[in-house]
Amino acid sequence: MTGSIGVQALELLKDSELFDVVGLSAGSDASGLGRAAEALGAGTVALADSRQADRLRDEFTGTVLGGADSGISLIEQTEPDFVLNAVVGAAGLKPSIATLTMGLPLALANKESLVIAGDLLLPLAEGTGGRIIPVDSEHSALAQLLRNEPPGTVERLVLTASGGPFLGREDLSAVTPEEALQHPTWQMGGRITIDSATLMNKGFEMIEAHHLFDFPYEAIDVVVHPQSLVHALVEFNDGAQLAHLGQPDMRVPIAYALSEPDRWDVPVERLDLTKTASLEFLPVDNGAFPCLELAREAGIRGGVAPCVLNAADEVAVGAFLDGRIPFDRIPAVVEGVLEEIGDPPAVDFDQLFDADLDARERAEARLEGVASS
Repeated sequence: MTGSIGVQALELLKDSELFDVVGLSAGSDASGLGRAAEALGAGTVALADSRQADRLRDEFTGTVLGGADSGISLIEQTEPDFVLNAVVGAAGLKPSIATLTMGLPLALANKESLVIAGDLLLPLAEGTGGRIIPVDSEHSALAQLLRNEPPGTVERLVLTASGGPFLGREDLSAVTPEEALQHPTWQMGGRITIDSATLMNKGFEMIEAHHLFDFPYEAIDVVVHPQSLVHALVEFNDGAQLAHLGQPDMRVPIAYALSEPDRWDVPVERLDLTKTASLEFLPVDNGAFPCLELAREAGIRGGVAPCVLNAADEVAVGAFLDGRIPFDRIPAVVEGVLEEIGDPPAVDFDQLFDADLDARERAEARLEGVASS
C-alpha cells in the first residue's frame, strides 16, 4: 500500500469512520509501510521482500509477514471484511484468488488478475459469494453508467485513452525511458506508465471490461481522448450515449470502490466545462500502437493467451526500461511469444502460473534477437 493507488486509498481511509484497517502490504518499502500502519492502527503488515521484512521487525510493534506469498498470509490471518488489491503485475493474482476464495469483496486495482485469469476468477467469485469492485477509473465509470440499466439496452462500451506522451508522433524508434515515463495526465508506476505509452494498458482494460461486464470484444471500443475528462461511454440500443466525466484524479474511483453504492465527499477540483477549451475524440492509430490489437486478439483467443500477453509484456517493458531493447520493439517480443505458445485452454490456476513462467522464459530468450534486429 505504498504505491500510487495505495497511498491515495490510505489518505481516504484515515478520515473514514466506516473502515478499520487491520492489515497492509507492500513490495519492499519497509519504512513507508511501517509509517502507514502506525498511522492507521494496522496491527499486521506484509512485505514481499523478505530482507526488508526482517528489517521492519526491529521497528514495528505489530506482526510482520515476509516473502512472496506474505500478502496471501496477511489476508488469511487478519480475516478482513474487505480487500483492496493494488499490487502491480502478475504478482497481484494470488491475493485476488485468496480474497475471492474467502468470499470477500475485492476492490481491484490490479487489472492483471482479470487479464490473466478472468475466466477462472469470475466463476470463483460466483461460487463463494465474493464480488469484484473495479478501481480503474474507466471501469469504475462503466460500472456507474451500467448500474441501473436493464439487460439488453446497452449495445457498446467505449473506453477512452489519453494517447500517452507520443500521440501524433510517427517515429518511435528513438524513444527513451525518460520520455516514455512522462505521461501527460496520470502519475503512475513505471510498468503501467510504459504500458500506457504503448496502449497495451488500454488493451488490458479492454480484456478487464469484457470479464467485468460480460460484453463481447466486438462491442468494446477504444477512442483517444487527450483531455482525459471523459473516462468512459456507453451506447444504447436507441443510439443514445451516456458519458462519465470528471477530473483525472484516482481518488474519485478509489473512494467509489470503498463506498459504493453510496458516495463519499472527495476533495478534488470540480470540473468546469466552461473552462475546457475542447473535448477531442480520435481513432486509435493501430499502425503506431499495435499493442492494443495484440491485446484484443489475445482476449478473443482466450485460454492462456491473455496470460502469455501479460507475462511477455512485463518482460519486454522491463527490458526497455533497462535499456536492453528500443521502445518500438516491445510489441515484437509480445507477438512472438504469443505465436510460440498459442492459446491452449486454461483449466485451472496452476496451468496459468505455468504459462506465465513459460512466457517469461520465452520472452527473455527473444530479447537479444529483438534488440539486434
